[in-house]
Amino acid sequence: MTSASRHGAPLDRQGRALANEVEGYLLLQAEHEQAQREAEALCARLTWLTSGQAEDLAHRYTEQRRELTRQILQVTADRAKRLRGEYEARYAELRRTLLRRYAACACLLFAGSATIGAGAGLLAR
Repeated sequence: MTSASRHGAPLDRQGRALANEVEGYLLLQAEHEQAQREAEALCARLTWLTSGQAEDLAHRYTEQRRELTRQILQVTADRAKRLRGEYEARYAELRRTLLRRYAACACLLFAGSATIGAGAGLLAR
């Protein structure tokens, strides 16, 4: 999802959480509908099943797909959380390194300016 609403204003944290929740719900609904279509297609190929057996098979297939989808999404979410932690740690490390380098350059620039100023002062005497 984007971080801006339809009117261009940025969404606050609560709005983003709601948008993510709605998006997740819609994705799961689409997955459930796809599983139902697949179950119906499977049952249609198994012509010897009674209607009760076909309904039971379709129900079991759909539930199994739902659980599999939940597991896959949980693994993906866990991996995303770990990666976010790793990236945030790396970013903080890079920021510290960059800050140290900028500080070192500023010190060198200051020392060089002071040396040039002192040298110019000595030459002017």
